[in-house]
Amino acid sequence: MSRKIRVIVVDDSALVRSLLSEIINRQRDMECIGTANDPLVAREMIRELDPDVITLDVEMPRMDGIDFLGRLMRLRPTPVVMISTLTERGAEVTMKALELGAVDFVAKPRVGLASGLNDLAAQIVDKIRVAAVAQVRRAPVRDAGPASSVVGGTPLPHAVPAAGLLGRLSTEKLICIGASTGGTEAIKEVLVQMPADSPAIVITQHMPPGFTTSFAARLNGLCQITVKEAVNGERILPGHAYIAPGGTQFHVARSGANYVAVVDDGPPVNRHKPSVEVLFKSAAAVVGRNAFGIMLTGMGNDGAVAMREMKDAGSYNYVQDEATCIVFGMPREAIAHGAADEVLPLAQIAPALIARLRGTTDRLHHRI
Repeated sequence: MSRKIRVIVVDDSALVRSLLSEIINRQRDMECIGTANDPLVAREMIRELDPDVITLDVEMPRMDGIDFLGRLMRLRPTPVVMISTLTERGAEVTMKALELGAVDFVAKPRVGLASGLNDLAAQIVDKIRVAAVAQVRRAPVRDAGPASSVVGGTPLPHAVPAAGLLGRLSTEKLICIGASTGGTEAIKEVLVQMPADSPAIVITQHMPPGFTTSFAARLNGLCQITVKEAVNGERILPGHAYIAPGGTQFHVARSGANYVAVVDDGPPVNRHKPSVEVLFKSAAAVVGRNAFGIMLTGMGNDGAVAMREMKDAGSYNYVQDEATCIVFGMPREAIAHGAADEVLPLAQIAPALIARLRGTTDRLHHRI
């Protein structure tokens, strides 16, 4: 039998520590090797016990969970699953935690804590399993700035979006992005490099209700394009990116010459809501050869089959490579299904896409 996943639980609530320990210890493949009521106690425990995964609360005495996470990822990178309360502030703090290097998060219920956490048990242990195999990287010592990125702990040069990309092509082309674990930072890396006249971008990132609003707002403040949550029935416009609201299904449809967003309460697909499969399948049917597909880091196989359908319909697809993925699940499956035209490091995906769009524009102008 393989070695169990060794977990340390850090939370200031004795009830939460007890509940999480019990949930973890019920699993045959993991064990809770320690609990701590604040980060300073946790620091010594981590040094002594060397856990595979840490679950970390946000609001704690003596040191905030975010401050602790930042120090941990600089000095001793360890897979972390955040336990975040589902509030507006909780969502904003969770986005910061993912930026600092947390692998994933669980939205902790505000009421009915005991029953709520037990209802989330399957989700919690799934995310711990994913974290245990994730590629975590040492965080930079200083903030690299909003328009730069970090891969492998090394700040990349500031991304300078190109101007004057497309002109008339922008209304017919559509860029479709799918991601899961590690995807919030990967999506940011792509979007900050896109110019203001980019084709419209539609995005499905696996995320529960209540968090995509903060995610979109954070990206909107960093990008030249406008980033927002998708709204049912709205026209999909160039220079905009639309993120599937958590807990809904999002796909694209046509209304005359325009693309429109469809956001509904459809059932989970591949256990996900939103599902990349739903978005990509609609792109294959509606957008065809005018689509570009991008598959980023994530666990599982959501979207792989539909990305191949996109390719068969004429799209050009980019897949993130293993070395720069937090989890190489969805990209691996997309490659296995023959859906990838190019497999690239994360930092090279947007430049490659921009170069291809420029080439398309140049060919059009030559015909004119």
